[in-house]
Amino acid sequence: MRTVRTVQELRSALARARRQELTIGLVPTMGALHDGHLSLIERAREQCDVVVVSLFVNPAQFNERADLERYPRDERRDAALAAATGADVLFAPSVEEVYPSGFATSVEVLGLTERLEGAARGAEHFRGVTTVVTKLLCMALPDVAYFGQKDAQQVAVIRRLATDLDLPVRIEALPTVREPDGLAMSSRNALLSADERARALALPAALDAALALVHAGERSARALLDAAREAMRPFDVQPEYLALVDPGTLEPLTRLTGEALLALAARIGEVRLIDNAIVAPAAAHTGAAHDPAHTGAAHDPAHTGAAHDPAATRGLDGPRTTSQRLEGEAIATCSA
Repeated sequence: MRTVRTVQELRSALARARRQELTIGLVPTMGALHDGHLSLIERAREQCDVVVVSLFVNPAQFNERADLERYPRDERRDAALAAATGADVLFAPSVEEVYPSGFATSVEVLGLTERLEGAARGAEHFRGVTTVVTKLLCMALPDVAYFGQKDAQQVAVIRRLATDLDLPVRIEALPTVREPDGLAMSSRNALLSADERARALALPAALDAALALVHAGERSARALLDAAREAMRPFDVQPEYLALVDPGTLEPLTRLTGEALLALAARIGEVRLIDNAIVAPAAAHTGAAHDPAHTGAAHDPAHTGAAHDPAATRGLDGPRTTSQRLEGEAIATCSA
């Protein structure tokens, strides 16, 4: 695996592949790699001739300086994991390389960014996300870019961005990867104390409680959200937001009549975590964090909408579980 730190080096590293019309896949990350990131690299390795992993803690998307300062960083570890998983190029630019002196441009997606994470973290958060993702897509010019469903709103925003700007890239979202007890893997999990790690199970517990009601036939959004909120009480955790929304528009729903996104965020001590699940009226089409009757079971990502697969997939560091992937892919193309 080759490590590059400038845009010029990145383009030089990819020049031969581009001349040979090889397929290039990009996995954008902020480092602190875990099995969720590795699953994206694995999928890129399966589908693409050349795999690029970007490693950049983007200051523009942090609305709290303390959050930025304590975000975990270990490039040597991340580089070893990326290489072992099949990456060909690690792009690890400095802040000055991404935002050089005089930088004065931003990219903003309206509407989708104003709810959930946008409402909680402010417009600057998604403006920072969409600007850096646009830059990374322009720097690497990949055929496919890979993201995780855990950041479901971010995926929806990036798909809209790629479509609206006619970017020649396919945006692919892969299932959330979870610990055996159901907690969604996150780089921020490393910041949790032992007590906070136990309390963080409030998030998958909330999803499970709502999904149990869906399986039982409940369709009222208020009832589902009340059940989710109640399931968090034993953990002494209050949601920052908890919503049932349309997965495409993120508009709030009052009843579950089709596929919906159940999304929540909560602070555990000083650490802010998010999670979500895709749910639908038919039990066979729910995308739970994990089946309440089969804690730690995994959806088979190759069979979207299928029944739960009791077999967990395995990563480099042991077992992992996944939730159902977001349906469909956005393909944005430029005319010749």
